[in-house]
Amino acid sequence: MSSALDDISVRARHALRHWGLADQRPELLKYRENAVFRVRLADGGSAALRLHRPGYHSEAALVSELEWMADLRQNGIAVPEPIRTANGSFLVSLDEGAGQRQYADLIGWVEGAPLGETGRPLGRSRAELQALFGAIGREMARLHVAADRYAPPSYFERPSWDMPGLLGDNPFWGRFWDCAGLDPADRDFLSDLRDRLLGQAGRLATGLDRGLIHADLVRENVLVDGARLTFIDFDDCGFGFRLFDIATALLRNRREPDYETIRQSLLEGYASVRPAMQAEFRHLPLFLLLRSLTYIGWAGARPDLPDNADRLARYVQDARALAADHHDAA
Repeated sequence: MSSALDDISVRARHALRHWGLADQRPELLKYRENAVFRVRLADGGSAALRLHRPGYHSEAALVSELEWMADLRQNGIAVPEPIRTANGSFLVSLDEGAGQRQYADLIGWVEGAPLGETGRPLGRSRAELQALFGAIGREMARLHVAADRYAPPSYFERPSWDMPGLLGDNPFWGRFWDCAGLDPADRDFLSDLRDRLLGQAGRLATGLDRGLIHADLVRENVLVDGARLTFIDFDDCGFGFRLFDIATALLRNRREPDYETIRQSLLEGYASVRPAMQAEFRHLPLFLLLRSLTYIGWAGARPDLPDNADRLARYVQDARALAADHHDAA
């Protein structure tokens, strides 16, 4: 692993030359889907350098992410600032050899602490949760309003979280019903569940609100700095159902003692900005279930994760519980 870390650090320093920042040793913060480094800017501030996993997103998709983020900032949405290179580009290409490219970008640093960490209790009072999730709902709705005003350029490319992207033969995050690591009983359950959902969800799809969404508003991607919230990590943004964004923000909080306060506050905050969406909230159990299935596909495509067997077991257990909730709500 040390050799791989040395190599990625060398590439990070090479990438920084495009911003005139090569004379430093960047601090590695995260090395999973992307390698993320904290770097110093010429004015003494900080930024996050991202080296993207080769082959995950195309050059056009990465540029599209950054241009949408820049537009959101111009519309008053608190997201990190993409920083252009010396020649005015948002993205640089690094030669990996053998015809493979790796892309890098630089994002302005955002102050604040993550709302929480998956698997750990939030540890906040009911009043704090009510205020926080109400604000998250309002800010998410404002993001969706700004997204609907955005006119993507002709080359804009992002994944689609439509029904084929969630339940089709090759969902974007993986074939959750037949991925590696499932036991036969879980495989049968998920395959039958997919068949049922294809019919149910297909009938709903045409009438639900869709557009550009963040797609990964989990606790770690909401930074809190006093009364200010910032949404970070647009790596999975794309086109999808607005209920998918809402479900993502709620899913990992279901085991919180004050989950009902969390859910109600987020929905009320969202509806205060986009009241027409209230009619769709009755379909939230379906989208909580759909979002849970994406985690199974994601984990199944990464069998090398050290805790992958435990992850899959948890994710399938969640899907079974949410399938029962969906059935009861239908």
